[in-house]
Amino acid sequence: MVLVFFTSIIMCTNILSVTSVPVNVRDESLENEVITYNLPFVRRKQWGAMPPKQILPLEVPVPYVVIHHSYSPPACSDATQCAEAMRSMQDFHMNTRGWWDIGYSFAVGGDGSAYEGRGWTVLGAHSLRFNNVSLGICLIGDWTYDLPPQNQLKTAKALIAAGVELGFIKPDYKLIGHRQVRETECPGDALFNEIQTWEHYSPFPNNVKDLLNVVEIPETIREEWKKNGTLIS
Repeated sequence: MVLVFFTSIIMCTNILSVTSVPVNVRDESLENEVITYNLPFVRRKQWGAMPPKQILPLEVPVPYVVIHHSYSPPACSDATQCAEAMRSMQDFHMNTRGWWDIGYSFAVGGDGSAYEGRGWTVLGAHSLRFNNVSLGICLIGDWTYDLPPQNQLKTAKALIAAGVELGFIKPDYKLIGHRQVRETECPGDALFNEIQTWEHYSPFPNNVKDLLNVVEIPETIREEWKKNGTLIS
């Protein structure tokens, strides 16, 4: 098992029912699987994604969901703006940071649609040292002072619920903000205060040092961090 801890725009907005698929699916975008959602869902090809440079599988169901904000690009309010935001993030992650793909598993736009990033079964690059045990969902925009619109919050919750129903997220998952596992202001003060009211929110881990005690991370990895002192954001 590989352990890594650091790593057209046609809207699909039909309201459909979730259809279960086997939890060991490993297709990068699940486009070959018959999956429909009870939320507006935009697949990679629909927002114009570049192909990933490489992929690694994510072991599912995951025990954690990490909430992010994009900060930049700013909030988007329609399909065209949100698709452009997705392409902008992917370009920055791949061509500036040198990552294999957009870092997030999914993003949610101000148009109320969920956008497929790496997807359910591909290892993300959204939370350093925590990617193997989590899915990362980014709410597009800077949510330091203001909350996302209600349709954006509603879709984020619906996406998590779909992940549980489909078997990609554990029913007893823990929901956290990015700042709880990395020295960062993400997902912004306003959004972070909001998610603390959501079902499954967990105050632990509280900071990067708590990763030494996250039991879902293999003990061998945690012991190595203790020995070499590399648990620094």
